[in-house]
Parts: sequence; structure tokens; C-alpha cells
Amino acid sequence: MNDKLIIGYDAKRIVRNGTGLGSYGRTLVNDIAADDSIKLRLYAPDEGRDDLRNQIANRQNISFCYPSHSVMPFYKAAWRTKGIVQDLRRDGVQLFHGLSGELPIGIRKSGIKSIVTIHDLIFLRHPEFYNWVDTKIYAWKFRQTIREADHIIAVSECTKRDIIELGQVDESRISVIYQSCAPRFNVSSSQNEEKKTSRYILSVGSIEARKNILLTVKALPYLPKDVSLVIVGRHTKYTDQVNDYIKANCLEHRVRILHGVSDEELPALYAGAEAFVYPSVYEGFGIPIIEAISCGLPVVACTGSCLEEAGGPDSLYVTPDDAEGMANAIRQSLHGAEGRDQRIRRSREYIRRFEGRDVASQVIDLYHSLIYSL
Repeated sequence: MNDKLIIGYDAKRIVRNGTGLGSYGRTLVNDIAADDSIKLRLYAPDEGRDDLRNQIANRQNISFCYPSHSVMPFYKAAWRTKGIVQDLRRDGVQLFHGLSGELPIGIRKSGIKSIVTIHDLIFLRHPEFYNWVDTKIYAWKFRQTIREADHIIAVSECTKRDIIELGQVDESRISVIYQSCAPRFNVSSSQNEEKKTSRYILSVGSIEARKNILLTVKALPYLPKDVSLVIVGRHTKYTDQVNDYIKANCLEHRVRILHGVSDEELPALYAGAEAFVYPSVYEGFGIPIIEAISCGLPVVACTGSCLEEAGGPDSLYVTPDDAEGMANAIRQSLHGAEGRDQRIRRSREYIRRFEGRDVASQVIDLYHSLIYSL
């Protein structure tokens, strides 16, 4: 046990995804790398985006690994699906962690221990938000992965319940270990108070039907006229639907939709807002809620999945189709509302359970228990 542990990671999302699964992987890897007794090998099909790859700390115990024929798209996919196992054995990897719900075929047969983090099973719980072909592919990958995995990390109790119910997985194979957010979000909205020239509420996340941002747009007419909505996220077909509603209801002056916001710019947008809204119909966790609370914002979210688990008892929650209820909750979250400051303080205390070092230590303990189990 004096030698360093060698842990391999599926790093595709780390180098390609700006938010969501990519943020989870980068934050967790950086926190785990603070333990010098662990050597981290990050396996990606290619170098991906420089700005994302460079968010990984420059430490001696971290290295990136790529397939030898990484210029060939088909080979990249085949390598990540199966061929990577040979490289893991060559590199002496003792445990492989699938950070985004997938494991390579044959990892169990190879003798290398494996853990997979499953973020959500929305494609099974709410297939109406996906096209038919994608749900079949995702479902196959899920079944294959739970057969390969020695252990499963669920990012919430909600996701754990879904894995047990929809995957028929024994509870003993699953550990709930929450997701943490990056340290750059540990800023206070009050720090920017004097600089604020406009009032806005903020929503962050892909602009798709499941995220349900149209509910917040519909709530705007019930709010003070000087309060606007800033939406940050990737453009989808649903964005066009939202834009059509905005134009039809003459709300253009009260809604801004921003695409391509960088990681460096995002904390300032949080800090400048009065409140954060996350009206998603279903989530596996909801890391933007933690980011918002870290920045000192009150949160309004929707019931029905894990968002109450992420936001805690002092955030406010409404049903996913109640525009007036959303407006009332937002109104209670604006500056000057009774109890707002107290709810913010208690929420920041609540999210201490999601702090990076604490999350990393739980994951490391799980690594040890699997590697050194008889």
C-alpha cells in the first residue's frame, strides 16, 4: 500500500463538454489529485478543447492518455467502447472510473476494478424528451454498464432510486456521493451590489424542453416590470419555441438569451443576479443550483425529481406547470423580500455537504474499499 494507486478515468467529457458531465469530471479529478498517493490517468479519444483540458490542474500525478490512431473517428469510438481495456492493462491501472455513465466492454473480464457514476436515467423515466433511437442506444449502454460495473456512484438519492427500479440493481452495489461545484463559484452576489445597473433573475442550463425555461418566461408578466430574465445555455430547437413565445407576448425587452458563455464569465453572471431559477421537469442532480447558492443567490426550482435534494429546505419549489406559482416564488426571492437573507444563509450552510474535498474523500474511500477488498 506504499505504492501510488493508479486510477484510470473516462475523460471524453472532461475535454469536450463545457458544462454538465464535463464539469463533474474536471471538478472531481482536480479534487482527487490533491491526494499525492494517487496517480490519475485520464483516457480521452482525443485532446478535445484546449480551454477545457487546461482546466485540469498541472500536477505531476495527472496525465492524459490518447489512442494511438486518434485521428480516425471510427477508431476513437471503438477504442472508448472496448479497445481502451488493453491500454488500461498495459498502464497498470488498478481501477477505472467511468465518469459519465459508461464503462468499456470487457472491463470486468479483464480483472480491473471499475466504478461508474450514473447521473440520471431521464431517458428511461421521461423518454418523451428524446428521440426513439437515442433512448434505445442509451438504454443499451446503461444495461451493459451495470453488468460491467463493480460498483455504482449515484449523484443523488433520486438517481439511486431510479437505478434500483429501472435497472433492477441491488442497493448494496450503489453509493450516493453528491456532486460538488468548482471553487470559482464561491463568490457573493453582495460583492457586486454597488455595480448593478439592472435587475435580473438567472437560469443556466441547456435550453431544451426538459429544462422547462418557458415556465419562467410565462411568469415574467406577474413580476415587477424592471425585473428581467437572463437565460444561459446551448441553443436547441426548443430555444426557437421560447423565442416565438417571447415575441408573441412582447417580452423581448425583458428576456436575454446568451449562448457560448465561458466558465470565466459565468460566476459574474450569477453574482449580478437577484435570484436563480431552475424550472426543470426532471434532473439527476442539478449542479447549477449549487453554483447559484455558492454565489449567494436564493433559488426557485421545480418539484418532481432531485432538485429539492440539491437545493435543500430553504430554496423554494413549485410544480413544473404553475407560472403564477413560479412568479410568487421569484417575488419572495427578490431583494427586500421577507426572510430572503435568512434563506440564503441557511442554504449556504446546507450545501457544505457538496464541498469538493469532502466529496473527493468519499470517492477515494470507495476506491480503497474496492481495490483492497478480498
